[in-house]
Amino acid sequence: MHTSDDERPLVRHDDDGVATLTMSRPRQFNALSEEMLDALNGELARLTADESVRCVVIAAEGRAFCAGHDLKQMHAKADKAYYQTLFARCGEVMQQIVALPVPVIARVQGLATAAGCQLVASCDLAVAARSARFAVSGINVGLFCSTPAVALSRNVGRKRALEMLFTGEFIDAEQALDWGLVNRVADDDQLDQALGVLTASLCAKSGAAVRAGKAMFQRQLQMPLDEAYAFAGDAMACNMMAEDVAEGIEAFLEKRDPNWRHR
Repeated sequence: MHTSDDERPLVRHDDDGVATLTMSRPRQFNALSEEMLDALNGELARLTADESVRCVVIAAEGRAFCAGHDLKQMHAKADKAYYQTLFARCGEVMQQIVALPVPVIARVQGLATAAGCQLVASCDLAVAARSARFAVSGINVGLFCSTPAVALSRNVGRKRALEMLFTGEFIDAEQALDWGLVNRVADDDQLDQALGVLTASLCAKSGAAVRAGKAMFQRQLQMPLDEAYAFAGDAMACNMMAEDVAEGIEAFLEKRDPNWRHR
């Protein structure tokens, strides 16, 4: 049990292949302080090498998922070099999430603002409580949310991203679902149940296929169409040679559940 928000800003819990990272600075609305970024960096690095993990959940304690960067900490260190280092560190954490071999799911309750919204957008999937609200609100203090814009613009349409960035206005969970920022919305008291349905679905699949698939999907996004098809075709041919595919096809033909070799 942690004694203060800053002593243990992140708590990891593992349960049958699902690793949950819970941001634990509720009094600071789980702001991405230097300590929080360092903790996320360390745990994500450990998860990258942990083959027992089938998917990762990023969650939070308290009334907010994440209120973005720690403005009090930032204001106390008014130095351009410090800001460059801080934003680079945050960008590295977001890229770690994208590069993680297994799916990463944001479990969103309360507010997800600025870099907190960036965190949601950086995850592969997101499940939100109906009361959740999202914004990139730096513009309200004279700061355009440039780094959150990178992740946001890769989730929602250009005009919708720019509307959020230019106005700083909140969207609710249903809008976030409609715009593509989250995958599922659940009543607040059903959030964990909805999350459990999604994680169970992921864990029931071939771990080898999911890992290869995530890596393929992220790489092809950066390619021209013809290169993407060539790369995807080769990846699919390699995947067809895997033990799990043979087992999966046999199970389908025999009308039974597959017994995956690589979970």
